Amino acid sequence: MVVGVLQIRLLIRDAQSLKDKRRIVKSLRDRIRNEFNVSASEVDALDLHQTAVLGVALATNDRVFADQVLAKVVDYVRRSPGAELVDYETELL
Repeated sequence: MVVGVLQIRLLIRDAQSLKDKRRIVKSLRDRIRNEFNVSASEVDALDLHQTAVLGVALATNDRVFADQVLAKVVDYVRRSPGAELVDYETELL
């Protein structure tokens, strides 16, 4: 079994409050879950209104597939409006 883990750090310039941030993050998180059939959650920087950290994970039996899916998630986030990709880290366990 292979577990792919992705940590994504985002900058949300338009968020003036935590409510603004959570609306943007929830929308992005739900779209990632639906599009790629992965688990996704906000995992850090919960009290900062212009920074968000998402964790994405999937379990599979193929390392190449896991790597490809996580790379597609990163590309999807790069193109998503409302949040700017600052950094990401991928790990296959």
